[in-house]
Amino acid sequence: MKLFTRHFGTGQPVIILHGLFGLSDNWVTFGRQLSDHYSVFIPDLRNHGQSPHSKVFDFPSLENDLIEMVEENNLENIFLIGHSLGGKTAMFFTLHHPELVKKLIVVDISLRKSPPDREHQQLLNAMMAVDFGEAKSRSDVDRQLSSIVKSNRLRQFLLKNVYWRDRHSLDWRLNLQVINDNLLSIFEGVDASGNYSKAALFIRGGLSDYILDSDLDDLKTKFPGAEVKTIANASHWVHADAPGEFYTLVKNFLDR
Repeated sequence: MKLFTRHFGTGQPVIILHGLFGLSDNWVTFGRQLSDHYSVFIPDLRNHGQSPHSKVFDFPSLENDLIEMVEENNLENIFLIGHSLGGKTAMFFTLHHPELVKKLIVVDISLRKSPPDREHQQLLNAMMAVDFGEAKSRSDVDRQLSSIVKSNRLRQFLLKNVYWRDRHSLDWRLNLQVINDNLLSIFEGVDASGNYSKAALFIRGGLSDYILDSDLDDLKTKFPGAEVKTIANASHWVHADAPGEFYTLVKNFLDR
């Protein structure tokens, strides 16, 4: 599948993979910062953003999309960064194709399997319940979401996925039904043979439980060269909560 991809800068290639319900636009500010020194590629994952929709939505398909993007752009010695769903995709890709990845950065996600939590299902239910026949603006969509999603910050994150399908109709860019149907597979653990011994950095939010201390032994087994850094006052959205500290960690790691 040919993914919609944003590209900034020249030099060593960096690929950034967004998380579930996200899109490349979430990472543009960070990508532009890195593009002063690197060639930065930020795709929309399948069923997200401006990339095509498909009934197939699992890690093999996400990995294959990334392979196609890498081959199309003749990329090698990649610096690969992934957050949440993008982080799991990055781990699968790196374990299966270690020769293509020079350095790996995984943002606030571990190897373990975890059941979809109530929040993800609640967000899906809220989005699927929006009546676009009654929504003439994004503020109307926001108003409908607010009955279920109380966090203004989360609503603003979701609203980035609303677009004008035509002159009169708003819609979701997300393929919500397929994401909902495949949610269990997205929360599967990273079960791939082999390991990746080159440099890897795992960044976790101190207020998040996506990478627990109990996950670290398994991480070090699969990624023996990994280091783990914690940004104390950050949630799962580490890069949004502490952009300066996050950028410094990433840039120093890539530059070494």
